[in-house]
Amino acid sequence: MKVSKRNILLAVLSIAFSASAQLTSRSERPNIIFILADDLGYGDAGCYGSTLIKTPHIDALAKNGMRFTQFYAGSTVCAPSRASLMAGKHTGHNFIRGNGEIPLPETDSILPQFLHQAGYRNGMVGKWGLGVAGTSGAPEKKGWDFFSGLLHHVEGHYQHPDSAWQLMDQRSQKISIPKGQYINEWFTEEAIRFIDLKKNTPFFLYLAFTLPHAELSVPGTFLQTYLNKEGNSQFSPEAAHPSGKHYGPQPYPKAAYAAMISQMDEYIGRLMRHLQKNKLDKNTLIVFTSDNGTHAEGGRTKKDVDYFKSSGPLRGIKRDLYEGGIREPFIVSWTGNIKANSINHQTGAFWDILPTISEVAGVKRKIQSDGISLLPTLLGKTQQSHDFFYWEFYEGGFKQAVRKGNWKAIRFYKGSIPMRTELYDLASDIGETNNLGIKYPEIVNMLEAVMDKEHTPSAHPSFQIK
Repeated sequence: MKVSKRNILLAVLSIAFSASAQLTSRSERPNIIFILADDLGYGDAGCYGSTLIKTPHIDALAKNGMRFTQFYAGSTVCAPSRASLMAGKHTGHNFIRGNGEIPLPETDSILPQFLHQAGYRNGMVGKWGLGVAGTSGAPEKKGWDFFSGLLHHVEGHYQHPDSAWQLMDQRSQKISIPKGQYINEWFTEEAIRFIDLKKNTPFFLYLAFTLPHAELSVPGTFLQTYLNKEGNSQFSPEAAHPSGKHYGPQPYPKAAYAAMISQMDEYIGRLMRHLQKNKLDKNTLIVFTSDNGTHAEGGRTKKDVDYFKSSGPLRGIKRDLYEGGIREPFIVSWTGNIKANSINHQTGAFWDILPTISEVAGVKRKIQSDGISLLPTLLGKTQQSHDFFYWEFYEGGFKQAVRKGNWKAIRFYKGSIPMRTELYDLASDIGETNNLGIKYPEIVNMLEAVMDKEHTPSAHPSFQIK
């Protein structure tokens, strides 16, 4: 068949036009905002079933985007969960595997460092907890262009500290906070300031609230929502948390916990309104989740957890490897790209965030990660699935957990010796009430083999099995 010069020219022009369109598309990469709650339970937001706590702005994010039902944190406490998020590794491979002021190592590249290579400007506001000033994990060493927040995890235990940290002259420096300032309000103001500074270039904002982590201290405007006409808690009886403890006093722990979630929700609403005002809402991908399950601290008890159904239908809370300690609310909104008001049952975990956001941003560098990109899921396309999910945790004795399909196994140790392995079928027993380990020893053996393979010995003395 004879091909004319004119047809060849048209074909070349067509290819050139297509490539140009793709380049234009890449030049309009979305801004990315990742919002992390601190100790929020799976069932604490309205869109995840709460009937007692008001979260209209979080619910609006879910209505505009995709709500996941089977998404997991990196760990059941703060630091290793956040390290998993940033480094894209589960706790069997990550350097940071538990709480404590252990910095990210110099050799580990994390999410903002990858995004830098794609032309993004990176802002971190809130609780960092992955390296104090002067260490290899300090924000200025890890790809952040802007930082306003708290470095030491204990700094994040208090809701109106007198100081915080900012990145100035390319190093983290301590600054004073106005007396009586609630720190999460300041976080919100700083997040908006970062957006205003970087709104003319693609930006990544990591906003890590310290809500609703204890201490249970909250501005009166938010607490009022949960008080009756007499000024008492709507959730009576309340057992007051006294003064003189690690966390400050609180006469109404249940009301305060609910109010802190509504406080965070209002700050999220304030952020959304600012995006809309600046016409940034249409080209911004927004993620909302929590670092681990709900807590029973600062006057909040396990009875209070049950009262609010904070873990939803799940068993356990923070520091458990049962589902209530690690399964999290997870919402992604991206107007015009993600189907609005959609519910997704795809399993995923924090170590998927690095490859997912990197693909969205157009990062070209090869990434070594335990995760997979969930961008196909977000766009309604066919998704590769994980073969399994793995966690390990050191507090209160070493523990490991694996989920493979609907099977979930948790292995408990005494010292360095495995003592028992519990087995649950999450398809029929989401509350992990029926231990099937004796009935299905071959499945237990299979999942224990995964545990043995995925646990690599840690180089840090804090993370030894002993």
